[in-house]
Amino acid sequence: MQPSIFSEIRQFFFRGSVLARLVGINLAVFLAVNLIRVLFFLFDSGGIGENLSQWLGISSNVHVVLHRPWTLLTYMFLHFDLLHIFFNMIVLYVGGRLFSDFIGSDRLVPTYLFGGLAGAVFYVVSFNIFPAFRDVVAFSVAIGASASVLAIFIAIAVYMPNYQLPLLLLGRIRLKYIALFFVVMDLISIDKGNPGGHLAHLGGAAWGFFYASLLKRGLDPARGIGAWMDAVAGLFSRRPRMRVEYHRDRPITDEEYNDQKAADREKMDDILDKISRFGYDSLTKEEKQFLFKMGDHK
Repeated sequence: MQPSIFSEIRQFFFRGSVLARLVGINLAVFLAVNLIRVLFFLFDSGGIGENLSQWLGISSNVHVVLHRPWTLLTYMFLHFDLLHIFFNMIVLYVGGRLFSDFIGSDRLVPTYLFGGLAGAVFYVVSFNIFPAFRDVVAFSVAIGASASVLAIFIAIAVYMPNYQLPLLLLGRIRLKYIALFFVVMDLISIDKGNPGGHLAHLGGAAWGFFYASLLKRGLDPARGIGAWMDAVAGLFSRRPRMRVEYHRDRPITDEEYNDQKAADREKMDDILDKISRFGYDSLTKEEKQFLFKMGDHK
């Protein structure tokens, strides 16, 4: 029997994955700020939306950013419009699932945060450099998770460019073409409205491209950040009761350990090659289980 969409959603949020927490935080902030806006509207206290944008969104004015440094973080979780957060969360879910499976869930949050920071910097610098924005640079504000989300999607597209994603009405499309479409649309839309948002998107995309390129070369500049975040999260997680067990099996030698790691890498390469040629659905149940197991240990 096929599980209902509601049971799948419930399972997604209650299994405690990093991706589910990111989506949950965005949704919680969205509900909170909009309930506050409704409350102030009912009491005839207008302007709360603009005040929230000024205090939580990222300003293009450098002096404002220096006086409100927290906005570098808060802006990437702030949404007012339903369609805005809906589209961002859909792309975050799709890109985040692939990112967690192939790159590792422990790298998801650092990519989200650094992508958002790159988007903020690109937005602020662009508005202070290009003459087209001189009349609005003093009061322009950007909000939304788009830069962070695009960083994740571009990263997985660079890491697995030939992976085919099934799209409604369009069939299976390679990730590199979807990513290219996102970037091109942002580029050609800068002069058609919301230029700050499109510039921030490009900043996030640039970080995703840069990060995935380093990963493919065996480098991970966010490894230390991920380990630090895991350590901090561990301080607030419930620790299991200590239990002592005795095992009679001998420990494996270093040579046996290295042989097993080499075998796992070879099997992983074969699976990734199979996915790039025939798609994820071509994997056997055993191969999918192995893929998820390796993703959890990255």
